[in-house]
Amino acid sequence: MSLIKELGGGVLEAGFSLIDELFTSDDEREQNKHKLIALHQRGELKELETRLSAINNEAKSEHKMVALARPSFMYVFYAITIMLVVVFPVVGIFSPDAMDQLYKNVQVGFDAIPSEMWTTFTVGYLGYTGAREYGKAKKLQAGK
Repeated sequence: MSLIKELGGGVLEAGFSLIDELFTSDDEREQNKHKLIALHQRGELKELETRLSAINNEAKSEHKMVALARPSFMYVFYAITIMLVVVFPVVGIFSPDAMDQLYKNVQVGFDAIPSEMWTTFTVGYLGYTGAREYGKAKKLQAGK
């Protein structure tokens, strides 16, 4: 573990922990850890570390609007997803024609969102999730 701290600290440590959880074979773990170290050596992890620190700072903010902005956005996204995947199909049993039109309208709405915005959302969501997991791991380690 001291090698990880020497190489880059928190981001590598979180990445190695994630690799250990996701992969079962030792060969897969080692291969992916080497890839992660290569990314770090090329400087590509620095950008991720900067994003994670911004997310952590927002989450620690004393101002409720700043601290709750990301989770609130995700809750809205979850609600929309549940409506589209669960609620609307159940309602569609009783009114199939209206549901066809609804889904056409939803598709037009999604098609209107530029791919760059989807990419930004995906990166932000993964960064937020990674920062939360990293924070939880740090709290567990501090409690030991």
